[in-house]
Order: sequence, then C-alpha cells, then structure tokens
Amino acid sequence: MFPPLTDLGSARILVSNDDGIDAEGLALLERVARTLSNDVWVVAPERERSGAGHALTLHDPLRLIRHGERRFAVSGTPTDCVLVAVNHLLKDRAPDLVLSGINRGGNLGEDVHYSGTVAAALEGTLLGFRAIALSQVIEGTPPQPFAAAEALAPDLIRRACARPWARNVLINVNFPSCAPEAVAGVELVRQGKRKIGDQIQERFDPRGRPYMWIGPQRNEDRFAVGTDLEAVCRNVVTVTPLGVDMTHEATLASLAGAF
Repeated sequence: MFPPLTDLGSARILVSNDDGIDAEGLALLERVARTLSNDVWVVAPERERSGAGHALTLHDPLRLIRHGERRFAVSGTPTDCVLVAVNHLLKDRAPDLVLSGINRGGNLGEDVHYSGTVAAALEGTLLGFRAIALSQVIEGTPPQPFAAAEALAPDLIRRACARPWARNVLINVNFPSCAPEAVAGVELVRQGKRKIGDQIQERFDPRGRPYMWIGPQRNEDRFAVGTDLEAVCRNVVTVTPLGVDMTHEATLASLAGAF
C-alpha cells in the first residue's frame, strides 16, 4: 500500500498529459500542482496525442525539448514522457506523485483503455508511484470550460493523497461540465460502459480516393447507478480507482484443471 502522503509541500510532483505541452488543461494542472508543492516538473508530449493509449515509441528516436525551468516536451507519447521524466530528468530523485491532465473532455467508461491521459498515470503506477489522472467533461461551449476542475482539483488531490491506496491502482477523476457552485459533490464510483469507434465514416479526398474517420458516436449507458457516466450527468465529480492487474480471478478459478 502507498502510505498517506500528507506533506505535499515537500513532495516532488511530475505533471504530464496527452493534449500536448501547450494545452490549456496542462497549464491549469501545473498551477494546481504549484499550490501543493514547489518541486513541480512538467514533461508532456510536444503535440496532441489524444487516444494514444499506453503506447511506447520503439522504432523512432525521442527528442527532449526544454520549454523552461523544469518544463519539457517529448517527441513521443504520454507513456514516453513519464519514462523519460523518471529515468532521465528525475533520476536523482523520483517523483512522489504523478498527475496527468487536465484532459479537455471526460475519460469515462471504456475511454480509459484508449486515453493517453490515463496512460500517463498508468505508467506512473507501473513504475511504482502514486498517480492520478484528471479530466474535465466539456459539453457545449462554456465560457470557462475548466472552471470546475480549477476550483476543486487542489482539495481533491490533497484528500486522495491523505489516504492509503494499493500500489497497483491509479485514481481516475472526472469533473462535471458545470460551474463550480453547481457541482453536486464528489462520489467514489465504478467505471461505466461507453464504447467509442463503432461508427466508421467513409469519405473521399479531392482525387476521389476513399479514406475513413473513426466516428465520434458512442454507445453509452448514462443511467447505470454507481457509475462514472451516471454520476457526472448529475454534476458530480467522479473518483474511480483503476487496477493495473487485469487478471479476472473468477475465470482463473473456473479454468483450473482445463489445461
């Protein structure tokens, strides 16, 4: 178990994302992290890598670009960023906490399998560190899309870190698309069901050659009580622990003796 991390003021915090080094949500999370500690490092992709999942760059070189003091971009995936940070930039002292986000858009249901935001936190967990992925649900065109996350993220991070949790678990947080004063609370919920990519859209380029887009439509269940999808629709901040070990224990037992 990770012991409670109550002294965040002396903690080393690594911040990453999948929306890229210039993303608004990353700048917000960096500001949030700096309210918690003075030892904050930012290592993020040089460009948007949404949907990259837990991909590694194996067949191309990685380039590290300095964007300021303790602030770097990497020409790779979110997973690459955390690996470069931990094994190169922070090799003198490992991070105490990895924060990923704040993603522009929710990471709910099955999104977590594709999300580069979650993947950065997942890599932090695999490397043995406490990690939290944070995403802001955005619906329509709100004038301040990250308002809920900005207001609530610092206290939520403090509360989460003040409790012990298993070393093979990361925390996935989603802020609802509403003003901070309209937030209806914070709830611990399980992962819901929302599948992306089922609708493939075929189109033609100017030369008449066909190409395809993975469509944005999603089959989702917003009414299953106790899930992230249902709760965020009630303007609730959702907190979901995600396990790294994907072994299904019941099937493991049922297959005993079969092989």
